[in-house]
Amino acid sequence: MASTPQIQDLPRPGGFPAVQYKRNIPRRGPSGLALFTGITAISALGFYWMTQTILESRELKREKNWSRIHLIPMLQAEFDRDTYRRAQASLQREAEIMKDVPDWKIGESVYNSKRYVPPSVFVLPEK
Repeated sequence: MASTPQIQDLPRPGGFPAVQYKRNIPRRGPSGLALFTGITAISALGFYWMTQTILESRELKREKNWSRIHLIPMLQAEFDRDTYRRAQASLQREAEIMKDVPDWKIGESVYNSKRYVPPSVFVLPEK
């Protein structure tokens, strides 16, 4: 066996092309910082709107309460007029019913007390 010179396998002139071992996927969508900034801005805007809505509803409730407070004297006066009218009608009915009873005093209290008892008004539905 004759010994032949060994030739080392060398790259060609200019070298071999690079081996592509990574996937070449382009970046898609916004960066994480852009997403975080957008979500923070949207949340801040939502909290602002929510706060404004709460303040507006609070103001509407306050206005409604004050309007009710201002209506109370008128409603009380209307109730007093109705109570007086019913009391006078009751006295007239009592006078008509008890006209034949001697020593009957019209409008005298049926209670054995000097304490004021407000009239009880029950409106019964007609059948």
